[in-house]
Amino acid sequence: MLGLMQKWPLLCHKVLDYAAANHAAREVVSRSVEGPIVSTTFANIHERALKVSELLDREGYKEGDRIATLAWNTARHLEAWYGIMGIGAVYHTLNPRLFPDQIAWIMNHAEDRALFVDLTFMPIVEKIAPSVKSLKKIIVLTDKAHLPETKLEIVTYEDWLAEAKGGFQWKSLDEDAAAGMCYTSGTTGDPKGVVYSHRSNVLHAMIAAMPDAMGISCRDVIMPVVPMFHANAWGLGQSVPMVGAKLVMPGGKMDGASIYELLDTEKVSFTAAVPTVWLMLLQYLEETGKQLPYLNKVVIGGAACPRAVTRKFEEVYGVEVIHAWGMTEMSPLGTLCTIKPEYRNLQDDALLNIKDKQGVAPFGVEMKVTDDENVERPRDGKTFGRLKVRGPAVARAYYGGAGKEQFDDDNWFDTGDVAHIDKYGYMQITDRAKDVIKSGGEWISTIDLENLAVGHPDVAEAAVIGIRHSRWDERPLLVVVKKPGKDPKKEDLLAFMNGKIAKWWMPDDVAFVEEIPHTATGKIQKMTLREQFKEYRFPNDA
Repeated sequence: MLGLMQKWPLLCHKVLDYAAANHAAREVVSRSVEGPIVSTTFANIHERALKVSELLDREGYKEGDRIATLAWNTARHLEAWYGIMGIGAVYHTLNPRLFPDQIAWIMNHAEDRALFVDLTFMPIVEKIAPSVKSLKKIIVLTDKAHLPETKLEIVTYEDWLAEAKGGFQWKSLDEDAAAGMCYTSGTTGDPKGVVYSHRSNVLHAMIAAMPDAMGISCRDVIMPVVPMFHANAWGLGQSVPMVGAKLVMPGGKMDGASIYELLDTEKVSFTAAVPTVWLMLLQYLEETGKQLPYLNKVVIGGAACPRAVTRKFEEVYGVEVIHAWGMTEMSPLGTLCTIKPEYRNLQDDALLNIKDKQGVAPFGVEMKVTDDENVERPRDGKTFGRLKVRGPAVARAYYGGAGKEQFDDDNWFDTGDVAHIDKYGYMQITDRAKDVIKSGGEWISTIDLENLAVGHPDVAEAAVIGIRHSRWDERPLLVVVKKPGKDPKKEDLLAFMNGKIAKWWMPDDVAFVEEIPHTATGKIQKMTLREQFKEYRFPNDA
């Protein structure tokens, strides 16, 4: 016997329909690429997204065509997203922080047919467009007054949009049709394409908005600092219109002063980004003495959040920190560290010990840790294993069939992370499988050491890598970037860490550097660091 309920496919453009019908006048504020801060509404975004769909349809773009975007978080980028999806085409967010050759490789692999691009990134497009053979149209997200000088054949977004007649209707689509595409950062091997469906995007947006996930509502003012080219801005491009919150888009200015300006002037209550952004903001606040009177909650993910950042936000500025973890392959949210009743009475460092964890999987994400033989490990909060996940917003394959070894017959995806899960479901990543230090037959978590080192008041950033050792196989090397004007010594840092970790975890040496390399998604690039220190030998291992 089947249920007698209506067929109502989960389609992304229905999210925008809902926002336009029920939150039509809700403001969407953008720091424009041209400079000024501008404002629109969900009703206007809905109307203009339909025009994007109309024009793409008129020009012959079809369901399944990949249409790239190379743009910051702005209302225009959001309009393009929904307009692309509205005809069944696939938005393909490109990461401008990749090298031009990598972007060209990705565009050719995806066979992108058109490109929406911000003015900022026109120099990149000038270099790569001739080598992308499938590319037929370039639409620059600006107006005639800011028309860039270029030898390429382009059209400006506002001029192009003016050609629409209006009255277009979204295409009828299967909810399993492809909606979006994002490539992994490719820290090992070529980048891999992840293809999101309408169904997975809508379900992920609903999951993200739940009270024990991001916990957002129409009463919030939400600023996704995390870019739309980082796995859908962590789903906020769909979940914000779904709940009808005011949306603030920060554009391309990611420095502490610019982020603070929008947080303050737009009275932002909720925001999300990687730790490096918040380190810049906190430094700006320290320098200026300014406060965060409107901000209630910040989600921090993309890399492990240092305890010092959590402590500063919560104890100095009164802002709740939610530590999050996810992957491009997971749309991307996997866990969020909200506090369950079992831990609600904890205080001070005991509570921070929980907040250091990546958190609990929301409904829709199944999670386990296994040994190398795929035997599930106990949920005791200490037994490490390979972290595996599955769910309605988790990839079942990569575009083109790459990386088949990461998916098993039961749809479990091997994340490549090493983690443990406690009896209440809190997961903590201890390392990437390729980064964990194996010393004397035991594992050492580089993430735990990095988070501890960043807690030193004179340390701006820290990374830990394993260095070959004749007796112990590998030992940890602590790599540190000093804060401006500070000059900590090796002995200072080791004394600071002493007693907070097992003695055999203590780094054997400290190396000071001007900067630590990062991937295009802001994660520490351990592979580059290992290459940089490949000739290094510990003083105690001559």
